[in-house]
Amino acid sequence: MPAIYPFSAVVDPGDMSLALVLTSISPEIGGVLVRGEKGTAKSTIVRGLAAVLPPLAPDEPVRLVELPVGATEDRVLGSLHLEKVLAHGQAEYEPGLLVKAHRGILYVDEVNLLHDHLVDVLLDAAAMGRVTVERDGVSVTRDARFVLVGTMNPEEGELRPQLLDRFGLTVEVAAPRDPAMRVEVVRRRMGFDADPAGFAAAYAGSEEALTARITAAQAAVGSVELGDAMLLKVAEVCAAFDVDGLRADIVTARTAVAHAAWHGRTTVTLEDVRVAARLALPHRRRRNPFDAPGLDEALLDEVLGDDEPEPDPGGGGGKDEAGVEQTAGQQAEGDDPVVEEVAQQPFRNHSGGSTESTDSGFETGASAPSSTNGSDSGFETGASAPSSTSGGQALTSEQTSTASAGTPYRARLFTVTGTGTGEAGRRSRAVTATGRRVGSRPGTQGALDLVETVRAAAPHQVTRGRVDGRLHLQTADLRVAVREGRESNLVLFCVDASGSMAARKRMEQVKTAILSLLMDAYQRRDKVGLVTFRADRADLALPPTHSVDAAARRLQELPAGGRTPLAEGLLEASRVLELERVRDPRRRPLLVVVTDGRATAGADPVVRSRQAAALLAHAGIASVLVDCEAGPFRLGLGAVLAEHLGAEHVPVGQVDATALAGAVRTRVA
Repeated sequence: MPAIYPFSAVVDPGDMSLALVLTSISPEIGGVLVRGEKGTAKSTIVRGLAAVLPPLAPDEPVRLVELPVGATEDRVLGSLHLEKVLAHGQAEYEPGLLVKAHRGILYVDEVNLLHDHLVDVLLDAAAMGRVTVERDGVSVTRDARFVLVGTMNPEEGELRPQLLDRFGLTVEVAAPRDPAMRVEVVRRRMGFDADPAGFAAAYAGSEEALTARITAAQAAVGSVELGDAMLLKVAEVCAAFDVDGLRADIVTARTAVAHAAWHGRTTVTLEDVRVAARLALPHRRRRNPFDAPGLDEALLDEVLGDDEPEPDPGGGGGKDEAGVEQTAGQQAEGDDPVVEEVAQQPFRNHSGGSTESTDSGFETGASAPSSTNGSDSGFETGASAPSSTSGGQALTSEQTSTASAGTPYRARLFTVTGTGTGEAGRRSRAVTATGRRVGSRPGTQGALDLVETVRAAAPHQVTRGRVDGRLHLQTADLRVAVREGRESNLVLFCVDASGSMAARKRMEQVKTAILSLLMDAYQRRDKVGLVTFRADRADLALPPTHSVDAAARRLQELPAGGRTPLAEGLLEASRVLELERVRDPRRRPLLVVVTDGRATAGADPVVRSRQAAALLAHAGIASVLVDCEAGPFRLGLGAVLAEHLGAEHVPVGQVDATALAGAVRTRVA
């Protein structure tokens, strides 16, 4: 069994270790979501947690079950035990990962990349505490109560709101910026890699102390008193942050109780409520689409006030608010005696020397500052950057401006024609793991089609010597269901940011339309990218990514002005799509070109732009041209370009599904 990096050896994990410990003390809190950039020890500390948790029984440690993002539904839920069906004719249920995680930890790395059908299964199990399987002739219900821990990199896309709400607590982590701390991280990691057993032995004492403290907190949590005054504070905080529903109140109260037990207190204090709110509310506050979770701590302090007596300022010992003796050397509230012990643990580094640890004893993962608002997401509709123009006048080729988007609306659905075989999503038709059953095929990977399996085996029963009435099956008889559902696509935006688009009213309308299409892409689990063109060049403003909010930020910051290198924009889009075809061949692309069709930069710009459009059409790229031409006198260049692209031509005003439906109803009437 590979060695596990000690939980207590991670350098300064901040709120991450605290949230994991609290949800282990009180599993009813509902688990932890850890958000952070890559390389911040998210997986390391989660795997180390199981080793310090008290065992369920003398010979039964807490299980850590990992759910891979590519797992199949039958592997997660469980299904027929195929070997026993084929060898003995017995229909026996084989438990899946959710059942195996019962009374343990279910860990999902990159949880934001989990397929939608697995998210639905996970939501059901988390809500009910059990798994019910009704398939392939099996009807089984099993307990599945577990601590759900997920890690994710926000750059790769956000989490579905329904699943996000199922996590009791959420924390943000980032790599430390202090050079001394980074040196300590590297030193410890290299020491562990050189001598895992020796490194773990150096932290054995601190690991045992953590286990003992968690055990004591688990035993005490049921007797911690949550008074009416503190419960009222919980309700006031949740109301102040305008959270949806009452789950936030319940989770905050449970977290406050667990935090009090962790610190040896028998009564919940304001500090417990403050910590609980900081962990339980950031992802539940009402915010604009794609705003990063965050909490305004100034508002939190204002709501909570400070009604409790100040601790004794003297340095000569005394008792804390829980009545626990403090020594003269122990600092005031916030210090952790276990962490202090860990900080003094020496260990052998990779060169054999002894190093004294002077920090808190944890690896990477310092908590990132919480965002006090969601304005960095690019979806705010606040004031724009200063503009060099006024009114609706276009800019000269030397001027630029930046306009803000308006309020996004429900966009029309644009799809790729035909039937694909890509990742499950909600946009275009495809053969996927979920959806309606449309046939079957030979194989063992996927949901068993029992009827077709029996039908394939039936003609061979005589030659197989069937005499006892039992069906004789062989592997070659197995058939799995072929299902047709919806796939996600790569939606690449190619946006004209030239001077002809720079009139404030027009650019605001364009950005609002793109923003609405981005929201639609988020809901349909698409990958998105952004190419812009202006002046004399085209730029890949955002390489294809699952982070739709990153595309929104790039869009909000997008300046406009200069000439129109339309051909360069289309050629850059073609280059990006060709690279993505090699990287992700199953994901079909949808190109959305946003322009008024004018081409003014370079030699013979009109001919070159039409040649570039014909190149995309010849490659079979499904595309939509959002025509931004406005005014009483229109040249119709967008429609001509759409014809060369083989694209659907959509005026920018008809991207709004509601407006289009209203126009159709009016025309019919």
